[in-house]
Amino acid sequence: MTNSTALLPNLILAVAKTIETNADDLTALDQAIGDGDHVTNLQRGIQALAAQSEALSQLDWQAALQKIGMAVMSSVGGASGSLYGTLFMAMGKNLQNRPLTIAVFAEVFMKAVEAVKQRGKAERGEKTMLDVLIPVAELLLQNADQPEVLEQVKQTAIAGADATQNMLATKGRASFLGERSRGYIDAGAKSSQLMICAIVDVLTAT
Repeated sequence: MTNSTALLPNLILAVAKTIETNADDLTALDQAIGDGDHVTNLQRGIQALAAQSEALSQLDWQAALQKIGMAVMSSVGGASGSLYGTLFMAMGKNLQNRPLTIAVFAEVFMKAVEAVKQRGKAERGEKTMLDVLIPVAELLLQNADQPEVLEQVKQTAIAGADATQNMLATKGRASFLGERSRGYIDAGAKSSQLMICAIVDVLTAT
Protein backbone atom coordinates (compact mmCIF):
# COMPACT_ATOMS: atom_id res chain seq x y z
CA MET A 1 0.00 0.00 0.00
CA THR A 2 1.04 3.62 -0.34
CA ASN A 3 0.52 6.58 1.96
CA SER A 4 0.23 8.87 -1.05
CA THR A 5 -3.11 9.57 -2.70
CA ALA A 6 -1.22 10.57 -5.87
CA LEU A 7 -2.12 7.13 -7.21
CA LEU A 8 -5.86 7.83 -7.11
CA PRO A 9 -6.17 9.10 -10.71
CA ASN A 10 -4.55 5.88 -11.95
CA LEU A 11 -6.83 3.77 -9.76
CA ILE A 12 -9.95 5.56 -10.99
CA LEU A 13 -8.80 5.22 -14.60
CA ALA A 14 -8.17 1.49 -14.15
CA VAL A 15 -11.63 1.00 -12.68
CA ALA A 16 -13.19 2.98 -15.53
CA LYS A 17 -11.38 0.89 -18.13
CA THR A 18 -12.34 -2.48 -16.65
CA ILE A 19 -16.02 -1.55 -16.38
CA GLU A 20 -16.00 -0.21 -19.95
CA THR A 21 -14.25 -3.32 -21.28
CA ASN A 22 -16.70 -5.63 -19.54
CA ALA A 23 -19.81 -3.46 -19.95
CA ASP A 24 -21.63 -5.77 -22.35
CA ASP A 25 -21.10 -8.88 -20.24
CA LEU A 26 -22.08 -7.09 -17.02
CA THR A 27 -25.21 -5.67 -18.64
CA ALA A 28 -26.19 -9.11 -19.91
CA LEU A 29 -25.89 -10.51 -16.40
CA ASP A 30 -27.90 -7.64 -14.96
CA GLN A 31 -30.61 -7.92 -17.61
CA ALA A 32 -30.98 -11.62 -16.86
CA ILE A 33 -31.90 -11.21 -13.18
CA GLY A 34 -31.75 -7.50 -12.38
CA ASP A 35 -32.83 -4.09 -13.61
CA GLY A 36 -30.32 -3.86 -16.47
CA ASP A 37 -28.96 -0.47 -15.37
CA HIS A 38 -26.05 -1.59 -13.19
CA VAL A 39 -23.31 -0.58 -15.63
CA THR A 40 -24.92 2.78 -16.40
CA ASN A 41 -25.13 3.57 -12.70
CA LEU A 42 -21.54 2.52 -12.06
CA GLN A 43 -20.22 4.55 -14.97
CA ARG A 44 -22.04 7.64 -13.74
CA GLY A 45 -20.21 7.34 -10.43
CA ILE A 46 -16.87 6.63 -12.07
CA GLN A 47 -17.25 9.70 -14.28
CA ALA A 48 -17.98 11.81 -11.21
CA LEU A 49 -14.80 10.51 -9.56
CA ALA A 50 -12.73 11.00 -12.72
CA ALA A 51 -13.77 14.65 -12.79
CA GLN A 52 -12.46 15.03 -9.23
CA SER A 53 -9.45 12.73 -9.49
CA GLU A 54 -6.78 15.42 -9.45
CA ALA A 55 -8.39 17.19 -6.50
CA LEU A 56 -8.72 13.89 -4.67
CA SER A 57 -5.01 13.21 -5.19
CA GLN A 58 -4.20 16.35 -3.20
CA LEU A 59 -6.06 15.16 -0.09
CA ASP A 60 -4.97 12.75 2.62
CA TRP A 61 -6.50 9.26 2.49
CA GLN A 62 -9.12 9.89 5.15
CA ALA A 63 -10.49 12.98 3.42
CA ALA A 64 -10.19 11.41 -0.04
CA LEU A 65 -12.09 8.27 0.94
CA GLN A 66 -14.87 10.24 2.54
CA LYS A 67 -15.15 12.54 -0.47
CA ILE A 68 -15.23 9.52 -2.78
CA GLY A 69 -18.01 8.06 -0.68
CA MET A 70 -20.08 11.22 -0.86
CA ALA A 71 -19.55 11.55 -4.62
CA VAL A 72 -20.59 7.94 -5.21
CA MET A 73 -23.60 8.28 -2.93
CA SER A 74 -24.87 11.31 -4.82
CA SER A 75 -24.08 10.19 -8.39
CA VAL A 76 -24.74 6.45 -8.57
CA GLY A 77 -28.34 5.32 -8.81
CA GLY A 78 -29.88 2.20 -7.34
CA ALA A 79 -28.61 0.20 -4.41
CA SER A 80 -25.00 0.39 -5.64
CA GLY A 81 -24.72 4.09 -4.85
CA SER A 82 -25.84 3.67 -1.28
CA LEU A 83 -23.71 0.59 -0.67
CA TYR A 84 -20.50 1.81 -2.30
CA GLY A 85 -20.98 5.23 -0.74
CA THR A 86 -21.27 3.57 2.65
CA LEU A 87 -18.16 1.47 1.97
CA PHE A 88 -15.90 4.42 1.17
CA MET A 89 -17.27 6.76 3.82
CA ALA A 90 -16.85 4.07 6.49
CA MET A 91 -13.29 3.44 5.31
CA GLY A 92 -12.48 7.12 5.68
CA LYS A 93 -14.13 7.34 9.08
CA ASN A 94 -12.26 4.34 10.46
CA LEU A 95 -8.87 5.25 9.00
CA GLN A 96 -8.49 8.21 11.38
CA ASN A 97 -5.40 9.59 9.63
CA ARG A 98 -3.30 6.50 10.32
CA PRO A 99 -0.61 5.48 7.81
CA LEU A 100 -2.23 3.30 5.16
CA THR A 101 -0.31 0.05 5.56
CA ILE A 102 -1.87 -3.19 4.36
CA ALA A 103 -2.56 -4.16 7.99
CA VAL A 104 -4.36 -0.88 8.67
CA PHE A 105 -6.25 -1.10 5.39
CA ALA A 106 -7.34 -4.66 6.24
CA GLU A 107 -8.83 -3.49 9.53
CA VAL A 108 -10.49 -0.45 7.95
CA PHE A 109 -11.86 -2.43 5.02
CA MET A 110 -13.39 -5.07 7.27
CA LYS A 111 -15.19 -2.40 9.30
CA ALA A 112 -16.41 -0.79 6.09
CA VAL A 113 -17.73 -4.12 4.79
CA GLU A 114 -19.58 -4.56 8.09
CA ALA A 115 -21.17 -1.15 7.49
CA VAL A 116 -22.27 -2.28 4.02
CA LYS A 117 -23.79 -5.42 5.52
CA GLN A 118 -25.80 -3.30 7.93
CA ARG A 119 -26.89 -0.83 5.25
CA GLY A 120 -27.95 -3.56 2.84
CA LYS A 121 -29.31 -5.87 5.53
CA ALA A 122 -27.50 -8.65 3.71
CA GLU A 123 -24.99 -11.39 4.43
CA ARG A 124 -22.63 -13.61 2.53
CA GLY A 125 -24.42 -16.25 0.47
CA GLU A 126 -27.31 -14.05 -0.71
CA LYS A 127 -25.96 -13.46 -4.24
CA THR A 128 -24.72 -9.88 -3.87
CA MET A 129 -21.50 -7.86 -3.93
CA LEU A 130 -20.93 -9.03 -0.36
CA ASP A 131 -20.05 -12.48 -1.70
CA VAL A 132 -16.90 -10.80 -3.02
CA LEU A 133 -16.32 -8.12 -0.38
CA ILE A 134 -16.61 -10.35 2.68
CA PRO A 135 -14.10 -13.06 1.63
CA VAL A 136 -11.67 -10.38 0.42
CA ALA A 137 -11.96 -8.56 3.75
CA GLU A 138 -11.42 -11.79 5.69
CA LEU A 139 -8.40 -12.72 3.58
CA LEU A 140 -6.79 -9.31 4.09
CA LEU A 141 -7.36 -9.40 7.83
CA GLN A 142 -5.85 -12.87 8.16
CA ASN A 143 -2.94 -12.48 5.73
CA ALA A 144 -1.99 -8.80 5.74
CA ASP A 145 1.62 -9.68 6.57
CA GLN A 146 2.02 -12.09 3.63
CA PRO A 147 3.97 -10.72 0.63
CA GLU A 148 1.65 -12.40 -1.88
CA VAL A 149 -1.57 -11.17 -0.25
CA LEU A 150 -2.56 -8.87 -3.12
CA GLU A 151 -2.43 -11.72 -5.64
CA GLN A 152 -4.49 -13.78 -3.21
CA VAL A 153 -7.01 -10.93 -3.11
CA LYS A 154 -7.55 -11.26 -6.87
CA GLN A 155 -8.04 -15.01 -6.66
CA THR A 156 -10.44 -14.64 -3.73
CA ALA A 157 -12.47 -11.96 -5.49
CA ILE A 158 -12.80 -14.09 -8.63
CA ALA A 159 -13.83 -17.14 -6.61
CA GLY A 160 -16.39 -15.05 -4.70
CA ALA A 161 -18.00 -13.73 -7.88
CA ASP A 162 -18.04 -17.16 -9.53
CA ALA A 163 -19.66 -18.70 -6.43
CA THR A 164 -22.77 -16.53 -6.90
CA GLN A 165 -23.71 -18.41 -10.08
CA ASN A 166 -25.41 -21.23 -8.23
CA MET A 167 -26.78 -19.14 -5.37
CA LEU A 168 -30.42 -18.30 -4.80
CA ALA A 169 -30.89 -14.54 -4.78
CA THR A 170 -32.62 -13.26 -1.63
CA LYS A 171 -31.98 -9.52 -2.05
CA GLY A 172 -33.02 -6.98 -4.68
CA ARG A 173 -35.03 -7.57 -7.82
CA ALA A 174 -33.39 -10.93 -8.44
CA SER A 175 -35.00 -12.28 -5.27
CA PHE A 176 -38.42 -12.14 -6.98
CA LEU A 177 -37.24 -14.72 -9.51
CA GLY A 178 -36.81 -17.44 -6.92
CA GLU A 179 -35.11 -20.52 -8.35
CA ARG A 180 -34.79 -18.80 -11.73
CA SER A 181 -32.08 -16.57 -10.22
CA ARG A 182 -29.75 -19.56 -10.14
CA GLY A 183 -27.39 -20.09 -13.06
CA TYR A 184 -26.24 -16.46 -13.37
CA ILE A 185 -23.30 -14.71 -11.74
CA ASP A 186 -24.55 -11.67 -9.85
CA ALA A 187 -23.71 -8.49 -11.76
CA GLY A 188 -22.88 -6.57 -8.57
CA ALA A 189 -20.52 -9.30 -7.41
CA LYS A 190 -18.88 -9.48 -10.82
CA SER A 191 -18.34 -5.72 -11.09
CA SER A 192 -16.91 -5.67 -7.55
CA GLN A 193 -14.50 -8.42 -8.54
CA LEU A 194 -13.45 -6.61 -11.70
CA MET A 195 -12.82 -3.34 -9.86
CA ILE A 196 -10.87 -5.03 -7.07
CA CYS A 197 -8.69 -6.87 -9.60
CA ALA A 198 -8.05 -3.64 -11.54
CA ILE A 199 -7.01 -1.84 -8.34
CA VAL A 200 -4.69 -4.69 -7.34
CA ASP A 201 -3.05 -4.61 -10.78
CA VAL A 202 -2.24 -0.92 -10.36
CA LEU A 203 -0.93 -1.43 -6.82
CA THR A 204 1.32 -4.34 -7.79
CA ALA A 205 2.68 -2.47 -10.82
CA THR A 206 3.92 0.48 -8.73
